[in-house]
Amino acid sequence: MKNNPLYIILTLITFIAGFIFLHSAYFASSENPYAQEIVLIVLGTIATILITAALLNKQSELELEKEHRLKVFELKSNLYLELIDFIEKIVNKHKITDEELIYIEFLTHKISIIAHPNVLKEYSNFIDILKKVTSDKTISTKESDELSLQLAKLSVKIREDLLNNNNDEEEIEKIIIKNVNKF
Repeated sequence: MKNNPLYIILTLITFIAGFIFLHSAYFASSENPYAQEIVLIVLGTIATILITAALLNKQSELELEKEHRLKVFELKSNLYLELIDFIEKIVNKHKITDEELIYIEFLTHKISIIAHPNVLKEYSNFIDILKKVTSDKTISTKESDELSLQLAKLSVKIREDLLNNNNDEEEIEKIIIKNVNKF
């Protein structure tokens, strides 16, 4: 509504008409200083109302944006944790079923909706490794390590996406991979 030209024109007309009325009332009451003070009080009140309205409008806008970012963050973090929990489950079983492959396919669609492009690129690499590792429906210890290493690389991108932090990405990736290789 605020970008509507009619709204802008009506606001401008109201502002100009109000200014003309208060300007003429101020000079018409020049013989009576008390009337001039009342006009000035009205002007001060109007200015206060306009400033307060503008501040409240901006505050509401910021609150809505904050709520949106919080919901997106919760959605992303829940989905990413769901992925990690799922991978943990299949690695612990050392095998994967057809139903679980279908589940990972639909999880991929969910991730595609909300993930940052860097996460999607790394997730694609992760899916390639997962497909290779699970081609025979079993997961050996060596394959588990390979999957874990690729998940560590994906975790770096997920961390970057959740925290909106691009600082020292290579350093963080080295630390995470080093920690995973310790097992």
